Amino acid sequence: MQNRTPLRERAYDYALKIIKFIDELNRRDASVAIISNQLLRSATSIGANVIEAQAGSTRKDFTNFFTHALKSANESKFWLGLLRDAGKAGKTETDSLLGEVTELANMLGAGVLTLKGKKKL
Repeated sequence: MQNRTPLRERAYDYALKIIKFIDELNRRDASVAIISNQLLRSATSIGANVIEAQAGSTRKDFTNFFTHALKSANESKFWLGLLRDAGKAGKTETDSLLGEVTELANMLGAGVLTLKGKKKL
């Protein structure tokens, strides 16, 4: 990836971790298959929206893509928690991934607030 910012790099690395995590799950279990598909979609959407934000032509575009990335991060937290609490994935690994996506969400949330003028740098 070119022009890697810390947020962009972390979102990309997080998506790679999710892919590896999902590959290790028992996808023959119907609920795991459905939830892991949702998790994969939301987790990879974070980085895609960050990249789109950086290519946005206006501040409004940038803000909208960051907002979508934040929503995807929050959705990922839901799916990871569900897999962990249903006993479908290991607590240690899901907690680590939850920590990472929470940090991404915090970065995105701060960015959205700054872009909307509700927080000064």
